[in-house]
Amino acid sequence: MINPDPSALEAFWMPFTANRQFKAKPRLLARAEGMHYWTSDGRQILDAVAGLWCVNAGHGRSEIADAVAKQLTTLDYAPTFQMGHPLAFELANRLIEITPKDFDHVFFVNSGSEAVDTALKIALAYHRVKGDASRQRLIGREKGYHGVGFGGISVGGMVNNRKFFGSLLPGVDHLRHTLDPEHNAFSRGVPEWGVHLAEDLERLVALHDASTIAAVIIEPVQGSAGVILPPKGYLQRIREICDRHGILLIFDEVITGFGRLGTPFGADYFEVTPDIITAAKGLTNGAIPMGAVFVRKPIYDAFMRGPESAIELFHGYTYSAHPAACAAAIEALNIYQRENLLTRAATLSRVWESAVHALRDSRLVIDIRNIGLVAGIELRSREGAPGARAYEVLTKAFEEGLLVRVTGDTIALSPPLIISEEQIEQITTKLAAILRTIA
Repeated sequence: MINPDPSALEAFWMPFTANRQFKAKPRLLARAEGMHYWTSDGRQILDAVAGLWCVNAGHGRSEIADAVAKQLTTLDYAPTFQMGHPLAFELANRLIEITPKDFDHVFFVNSGSEAVDTALKIALAYHRVKGDASRQRLIGREKGYHGVGFGGISVGGMVNNRKFFGSLLPGVDHLRHTLDPEHNAFSRGVPEWGVHLAEDLERLVALHDASTIAAVIIEPVQGSAGVILPPKGYLQRIREICDRHGILLIFDEVITGFGRLGTPFGADYFEVTPDIITAAKGLTNGAIPMGAVFVRKPIYDAFMRGPESAIELFHGYTYSAHPAACAAAIEALNIYQRENLLTRAATLSRVWESAVHALRDSRLVIDIRNIGLVAGIELRSREGAPGARAYEVLTKAFEEGLLVRVTGDTIALSPPLIISEEQIEQITTKLAAILRTIA
């Protein structure tokens, strides 16, 4: 499909895509290896976003492909309702080895969206089994992204993800976000200003009463809204407030898990331990859809009461712990540990930071935010056309052999963790040249 007939593209209703615009001038990826994609007409594209924040070990890892192929010919599918298979238990134990202390159980799902909805259900059910059923309220955050399930978009705070779908879940409120370029523009790493924004949680407690609040869910680093970082001390303060009022704290680590910040999880980076962690994306290096929800021991133990024959949590998915997904995840963990990819971002973060902040010289750049191997480059919006300038960067970058992601007028970068210093320079050099051509 090098030059596809437009009618050949019509049947696929593409997600999060301007379908008519795309199908008029498609960008088709045909194969991938290492740090690169190749288009259907043979052009090489440097991947600066790890596919979609997920291909942490780079593309085309034969170890993962071989493990999946072997598994599909050994045990293609096995139910995990009242049944099990060895890889599910092996993977669970392997993951618990790298999660923060006191996390000792994992519930498998198929995506980040499912992980979030599962985490919210566990939080609500936890309070109920503890005899505290009045705790039904959920607190998210403005500009938060927690997938596209009804639970996730309810606690999420991105307007377009919410406005088309009715009243959503009742009993949900939102903290203010922490993006404030007036005080923090061009901060290198975690900004100094803004810890007081955590006190917004105390405001919501005063408004609703703690006895009604089940959980707070936040991303340690907000990715989809344009790489928004927590101010220094902010997450620690949120943890303290949750502890004071008996509220569960959920970290959505679908993006920050598996080495993105230079630690296995964002909880490790910020030295804040939540009660529940959601993960996906890098879990299988993007090869097979899979997600996970990690819980601390007191949460799991609260469900393990009553008759041993009783189902403790009425929740699950047909493909929970799918054998092929488990095989992919185990091999991805082998790669991450063998190649030190769970911590490699820490060794490159200073080089990355210097390279992306060099882009502040562009006349269009109004803010740059970075942490680990993540960066957001925010552009001045065109009058009356928000998002148009960044989208033009995306299309020109693709023409020039570079894959970036945009959200609004922010260019988001999150390359595979195998990236070299030379490739970091290639990314920022190409972007600087492209920005000079944008009106």
